[in-house]
Amino acid sequence: MSMLDHEHPIDPVRVAHARSRLPSAEDAGRLTSLLSLMADPVRLRLIYALDVTEELCVGDLALALEVSEDSVSYALRLLRTAGLLVTRKQGRVVYNRLADDFPAPLRDHCLRQLVALTRTDSHINDTDINDTDNSQGSA
Repeated sequence: MSMLDHEHPIDPVRVAHARSRLPSAEDAGRLTSLLSLMADPVRLRLIYALDVTEELCVGDLALALEVSEDSVSYALRLLRTAGLLVTRKQGRVVYNRLADDFPAPLRDHCLRQLVALTRTDSHINDTDINDTDNSQGSA
């Protein structure tokens, strides 16, 4: 017995096309692991901060993100373990930066575009709210 509920598709051409375009289960697992790392507000903002500044130490990251050094240290440890960050020590200060092989599509399409989209959406929503308020006041 197959693990599928049914084996006779309504549209076999589209089913075949969908199957041919899907990432493998292994690739999907790696992708969801990467995306789950970015699904935390501190980690997402930390990655973004390192993207725009190149490198920062824990204390400076905590100040930039307005969170505790413990939160930053924990986020850095997870990202470093995943191979997304590297460190450089200068005297007693450890600087963190995105790894040279940080996935460019993840940074460009996921991080930068979603941040831009979020900013655009919040601006649009504010405009819509103001327009609604103005139209209600004139009615």
